[in-house]
Amino acid sequence: MPSKLKIGRQAWLWFLLALLVLVADQLTKSWIVAQFSYGSSEAITSFFNLVRVHNYGAAFSFLNNEGGWQRWGFTFFAVLVSLVILVWITRLSAQQRLEGFALAFILGGALGNLYDRVTLGYVVDFLDFHWSGRHFPAFNIADSAISVGAVLILVEGFLKRPDGDPKSKNKD
Repeated sequence: MPSKLKIGRQAWLWFLLALLVLVADQLTKSWIVAQFSYGSSEAITSFFNLVRVHNYGAAFSFLNNEGGWQRWGFTFFAVLVSLVILVWITRLSAQQRLEGFALAFILGGALGNLYDRVTLGYVVDFLDFHWSGRHFPAFNIADSAISVGAVLILVEGFLKRPDGDPKSKNKD
C-alpha cells in the first residue's frame, strides 16, 4: 500500500510564494494587455521601455519563430518541470530555505508562462531593456522569477559542501 504524501508547513509556504509570483505575473500581464496594443511601446527611461509583445517561444524569445510546435512542446515541458518542482519542494527540509525560495520562484514563473501559453497560445512579454540601440529580448515577471530562481539554485550549490568534501571537515 503506497504511503500518503505528507506536505509540511514549510512546503505550503513555498507553494504560497509560488502563487504570489504567479498572481504578480498575471496581474502585470493583464495590465499591459489592457493599456497597450500589440507592438506598442512607451519609453520609461533612456534604457527601459514598457512594450507589448507576444512570445511564441521560450524565455527571452528563444525559438520564437519555429512554426507553432513550440506551444505544445513548451507546455509539456512546463507541466513536467512544475510537477518535478512540486515533489522536490515537498521533500525539502526546513533548513533548505534558499533552495525552497529558488524553487518557489521557478515554479511560480513556470506556471505564469504556462497559463499564457495554454490560454493564449503565446506568452505576453513587456519589459524591454536596451542600450546603444540594442534591445535585450523583452521578458516578463515570470521570466524574471525563473531567472532569479535558477541563479539562487546555482548560488546554493556553490555554498553547500557535500558531507564527503575534505574542506568541510575539521582538521586536527
